[in-house]
Amino acid sequence: MGKYIGPVCRLCRREGEKLFLKGQRCFSPKCAFERRGFAPGQHGKGGGRGGSERVSDYARQLRAKQKARRVYGVLERQFRRYFGAAQRTRGLTGLNLLQVLECRLDNVVFRMGWADSRAQARQIVNHGHFTVNGIRSDVASMILHPGDALAVREGSRNETFFKEMPDLAERRTCAVWLDRDVKSLSGRLIRIPERSEIDGNLNEQLIVEYYSR
Repeated sequence: MGKYIGPVCRLCRREGEKLFLKGQRCFSPKCAFERRGFAPGQHGKGGGRGGSERVSDYARQLRAKQKARRVYGVLERQFRRYFGAAQRTRGLTGLNLLQVLECRLDNVVFRMGWADSRAQARQIVNHGHFTVNGIRSDVASMILHPGDALAVREGSRNETFFKEMPDLAERRTCAVWLDRDVKSLSGRLIRIPERSEIDGNLNEQLIVEYYSR
């Protein structure tokens, strides 16, 4: 499956805010957004597309959709499939979409504190270091359901990264809709997250409006 391989900090600059795509680096002076907080390109720094111009409804909807895609590291084709599945599910389409994204395996690994960023979580999942319900999984986009259990694979626990993981995880918070056992490097999805437990900077209504044009 394709993936974005360009400069990550450029995405934050395009959205005009930190998306925390590089983990701890985003909190350090090395963060590119701190040094160049304007949008990339020739119009980014007070060019012909100044901030005083009126932003169209389409532009707001597009930015909301792009922002959500970039936060979760999902390309357009897959994001559209998630939206289609959310539409077919009973309830609010926008909330359904965010809940599906939150229940991706790579995001659950990140939310449990096993990784510094979603990108790092995706990498260690793709390398086959985790099991889901006792079965090795290397599919970062796998959707987990309440009751599903994940753990670091036995064959990976002797690697330096995973030996240090318990100490690192202790300093990171775990989402309230997940259960985490730091010592055994395992966890479980207890329930689907509520809207208040998902990033409040995401505007799912604008995403629904974008795909409903």
